[in-house]
Amino acid sequence: MLPAPTDKAQPAPVALFVSDIHLQPALPRTTEAFFAFLQTQASRAEQLFLLGDLFEYWAGDDDLIDSYNATVADRIRKISEAGVKVFWVGGNRDFLVGSAFAKAAGLQLLEEPFAITIGERRIALVHGDAQCTDDAGYMAFRAQVRQADWQRTFLAMPLAQRKAIIADMRTGSQEAQRSKSYGIMDVNPAAIDELFRRTGSSIIIHGHTHRPARHVYVDADNASSPRVRYVLPDWDCDTKPPRGGWIAVSADGAITRHGLDGTEED
Repeated sequence: MLPAPTDKAQPAPVALFVSDIHLQPALPRTTEAFFAFLQTQASRAEQLFLLGDLFEYWAGDDDLIDSYNATVADRIRKISEAGVKVFWVGGNRDFLVGSAFAKAAGLQLLEEPFAITIGERRIALVHGDAQCTDDAGYMAFRAQVRQADWQRTFLAMPLAQRKAIIADMRTGSQEAQRSKSYGIMDVNPAAIDELFRRTGSSIIIHGHTHRPARHVYVDADNASSPRVRYVLPDWDCDTKPPRGGWIAVSADGAITRHGLDGTEED
């Protein structure tokens, strides 16, 4: 399922980007695929960026008492201890990840948008949900749960109560999505333009929408230097056909998209 490591004679990527793996005990094959990715792919990179929704949900760092969650943190920590710098951007399902998990996994928490430069290419990194501005209901919910006061109140509740609330929220979200159009749950063009402008980037990498693609934006006054938006795939190896993948950026700024089936695209 997962391609073998690239020939060691070839330069290792500077950075890998992955999102929307939705780890949970109910998806053992997906979990093992992610662990294999860490061992065979991410371990060769200088940096690994986890761009949100690594977990199906995160109720708070005290849930590290769960053996599954502790194992995920430990597997990430192993590549961190091997020298890979690991970075985290919270998603709509795991934005409550905090300093305790970061310490356990040996990673650094980032605020979004976060911009990096590789090979003279400025790259903006986000999960992607903040750019789905046409979904007014979700944006109102997002604004509420990202408030520090809301989070303090929520995290003060017993863990079991938090998990029950999250389960109800997920059920409600699934029901709401059935009545939403395909377009309303995608990123808004104006929000993407603003992200390019705000970060001074020519490249955006994000997840969230589960619509892997490479979108090219050509401006009339700058046709020779198009802007590009890459959308990461979600992972699910417990159904057929399995899906998932990541993006790699080399030292010269070259960007490639990789699938779990071994496919590779620019």
